[in-house]
Amino acid sequence: MRTANELWEAMGSLAEDETLHVITKLFAMYEERLAKDPGDEHGLLFFRNLDTAISQSTICNLNRR
Repeated sequence: MRTANELWEAMGSLAEDETLHVITKLFAMYEERLAKDPGDEHGLLFFRNLDTAISQSTICNLNRR
């Protein structure tokens, strides 16, 4: 498995459409985990963190306007 730094570098080298594909793939993987086990800790944490990140980005973008 790659380190966090290696993954950060790999993410930075992705094209915009590839980044969207990666996010979509992660979403689908964790959605599947929750479909199999609605109480899956990792799946719930992923979606909680995703919700937080989306909210923070939205707020940040609104403040720039």
